[in-house]
Amino acid sequence: MLRPKIPTNPMPTGIVAAPVTTEQPAVIHHVPAPVPVAPAPGRPTVQLTPGAVVALVGGGTAVVLVVGAVLVSMLLAVAITAASLAVCALVIRSLVASQTRR
Repeated sequence: MLRPKIPTNPMPTGIVAAPVTTEQPAVIHHVPAPVPVAPAPGRPTVQLTPGAVVALVGGGTAVVLVVGAVLVSMLLAVAITAASLAVCALVIRSLVASQTRR
């Protein structure tokens, strides 16, 4: 019914020949002595002003507070949902038990 199509690899056409190389006479090159190179400058240092430090600390504190508030609210939502389900289960259980007694 449903058969996968398996691709077929075509056979190469024609004869593949290796490239012809001609030998050249060996040439000896004189390599000059290496010239000393000045070391590359390192990464520029970051200088923080007192205002930038205060801004970084304030921003980090704000991020921590926001993330903490989101996590606590999610935990509180789960706890409230669990408590309401428990109350509903108790009510349904008592209703079913009272009907079987009658």
